[in-house]
Amino acid sequence: MSTDFERLLKLRNEMNRDRPEFLRHLWWKKPKFKNDPKWRKPKGIDNKMKRQLKGFPPIVKIGYRGPALVRGLHPTGLKPAVVHNKSELEALDPATTIVYIAGSVGLRKRMEIYEAAASKGFRVANPPRIIQPQAKGGVVG
Repeated sequence: MSTDFERLLKLRNEMNRDRPEFLRHLWWKKPKFKNDPKWRKPKGIDNKMKRQLKGFPPIVKIGYRGPALVRGLHPTGLKPAVVHNKSELEALDPATTIVYIAGSVGLRKRMEIYEAAASKGFRVANPPRIIQPQAKGGVVG
């Protein structure tokens, strides 16, 4: 990776750290909004949050976006790709792609995909859960 690309990744991480959490208007007053916090654009001509008055939460603006060159990339700088089976690995490049095994894939196929990806040099962002063998003798109570 070039130093400029690494600089942009570092800049994106710093921007993510400083970016406020955007939540809908009046989320602090209505309990039903606390259960499902998400962004909703404020509406209405007198909405203080929409008018961006002092003391009200910030609204989503284009200036909060990260650098375009690294937008949507994994923190390592690789392009993420979701894989459902081993044959989908053929079309991907291990040098530029990080693999996510799809959530709908079961453990047996997940292990097969993981082994195939590791043999081809891919990095796997969500390796399968490996069941730890229990200690001999079991739990002593």
